[in-house]
Amino acid sequence: MVMSSSGSVPRLVVAAPSSGSGKTTVATGLMAAFASRGLAVSPHKVGPDYIDPGYHTLASGRVGRNLDAYLCGPELVAPLFLHGARRADIAVVEGVMGMFDGASGEGELASTAHVAKLLRAPVVLVVDASSQSRSVAALVHGFASWDPEVRVGGVILNKVASDRHEELLREALDSAGVPVFGVLRRAAQMDTPSRHLGLVPVAERRAAAVDAVAAMAEQVRVGCDLEGLMGLARGAGALSCAAWDAAEVLGAAPPDPHRPEGPRPQTPDGLVVAVAGGPAFTFSYAEHSELLSAAGAEVVPFDPLRDEQLPDGTAGLVIGGGFPEVYAAELSANEPLRKAVSALAETGAPVAAECAGLLYLCRELDGRPMCGVLDAEARMTETLTLGYRDAVAVSDSSLAVAGTRMRGHEFHRTVVEPGAGDAAAWGVRVPRRRLEGFVQRGVHASYLHTHWASEPGVARRFVERCRTS
Repeated sequence: MVMSSSGSVPRLVVAAPSSGSGKTTVATGLMAAFASRGLAVSPHKVGPDYIDPGYHTLASGRVGRNLDAYLCGPELVAPLFLHGARRADIAVVEGVMGMFDGASGEGELASTAHVAKLLRAPVVLVVDASSQSRSVAALVHGFASWDPEVRVGGVILNKVASDRHEELLREALDSAGVPVFGVLRRAAQMDTPSRHLGLVPVAERRAAAVDAVAAMAEQVRVGCDLEGLMGLARGAGALSCAAWDAAEVLGAAPPDPHRPEGPRPQTPDGLVVAVAGGPAFTFSYAEHSELLSAAGAEVVPFDPLRDEQLPDGTAGLVIGGGFPEVYAAELSANEPLRKAVSALAETGAPVAAECAGLLYLCRELDGRPMCGVLDAEARMTETLTLGYRDAVAVSDSSLAVAGTRMRGHEFHRTVVEPGAGDAAAWGVRVPRRRLEGFVQRGVHASYLHTHWASEPGVARRFVERCRTS
């Protein structure tokens, strides 16, 4: 074991010149390879991606966590990292897109390079070498020298064709002065199938995903210098901030202006917040459940594909993102649960629904009956809606008071008609302002994925509404 204080935990950021270079294979393989040596590996993903962290969790045995400088703000990246990396021997951070690609029109914000600087972490650049030899040196030199504050500590060459190809690449990189920490041969694609929003989540293909992660680990173990990479990780700069803590940030959060004056109500035993999970609802940030628990709720997961009733004592409901469009027939067939969700919403109990949750609350999805909580219809489209959003709450709800500003992310190939209710959830600027989502009784339903660590009062307000509804 290499146990370090949290501020100096060894860490690496796995980046690439562009998407499709092999970041996920290398990062996931490194996590699994280090874990197989008995190390506690802390897995992280730059950006809002929900799917890769599922593979990271499988590889490391620890919860995969996101580091998003747009959704949470740059100031929270290091504290959230240290929270996830508690008692870890090494942390591996998978980047997003190309290394310098960030939020559109925002410069470096939320890019892999930006997060690497915030974490004072060395970068390993994964390069697809399949169509180049000496040119690789110019490519790597450009990425290593573009921003002097980003430390590119080495390269892993992917899709190398032969011993001769490897020799040419190494000769070229010797002249660039950048160490080569690994060479991965061209191989049959790992069994990581994709569909309309990226990789198929682990929850939908558990056995096959285990095999895929094992194959990534073996490829990295054989092709990479794990000792050299650990040495590079130990050279990360110390972080001076404190680790994020759900209970602490809730204690520091401003009071809810709508809560009556007087002593804070005591949390009753068994205040249950049900959180949808299973193959149809796989998208969530771990910090959401941690904040709900810190606010006094008992967080109980359930699977809308299999469970016919909500958990006993449910006082509030959270339905995050996922793929209800893939499971529309099965979700529709579970009529008892659809009726239970509708009945709960009718009582005015808090219900927070994001993206997939929004679709599930509609009257129907692709012609199949859903919960009918919202007078709206959802359907698949060919158009991908993707991007960060600046949002302001336009209606008081179980999550926020009107005027609350948050940042969100949209990622879907569906449309809901109408797109907003009489009381909308958010005013969104993309690039012009539009109303989006639904607020009715205790329901807050929207396409926007938000990260509650950026506004922890959301969780506290939701739990307090559970107590009083």
